[in-house]
Amino acid sequence: MLKLLVVEDHALVREGLVRLLAQVEDGCQVSEAADFETALTVLDAGGEFDLVLLDLALPGIDGFAGLDILRRRYPAMPVAVVSAFDDVPTITRVMNLGASGFIPKAYSGEALLSAVREVLDGNIVRPTIQQGARLDDEKMLPPSKISVKPAEVGLTDRQAQVLALMVRGLSNRDIAEQLELSEGTVKIHATAVFKALGVGSRTQALVAVARYDIDFSDTF
Repeated sequence: MLKLLVVEDHALVREGLVRLLAQVEDGCQVSEAADFETALTVLDAGGEFDLVLLDLALPGIDGFAGLDILRRRYPAMPVAVVSAFDDVPTITRVMNLGASGFIPKAYSGEALLSAVREVLDGNIVRPTIQQGARLDDEKMLPPSKISVKPAEVGLTDRQAQVLALMVRGLSNRDIAEQLELSEGTVKIHATAVFKALGVGSRTQALVAVARYDIDFSDTF
């Protein structure tokens, strides 16, 4: 019998997910938890689960830290994040932490069930998000209360250096001189930075750095 666990603090959303997920297959057993501590209790007491569906914005714990705890504590158990925070850096961090899937809450019920079945089949599910589409939407702030390392949002060491120098106000030419690169190479790195952050300009990249509290302390 298939066993799923929904970890979601909003009762209406949680109840809706439980009802929907019961349709994954006949006889599917769906348990629920309103907070992370309860989820751990359920997992410890309920035996093996086939999949945990985890909201990132839970009370009492940073969502990414919660995901990391689950992956370390139950390494063989797939975890899929179901969240309204579906911007590019958040999705990248979630997948880098070992989630088996990221399912936006904006999905229809049919799309969510399809994504869950994909994860249960052993596939990695990651949505395609339009670059920069939701940067200025205040509700899309990531649910993290700690600083983020550049690699956590998909930046290479060189891309992090380029972004750090952008933050300092250096032009592409100045960045090229400091890093001993051609200006064309800096532009290529800058384009990659924008893609990783889900933005379309230098100004938006600087806004993203502030919002995600990207830590450049180990960049140079």
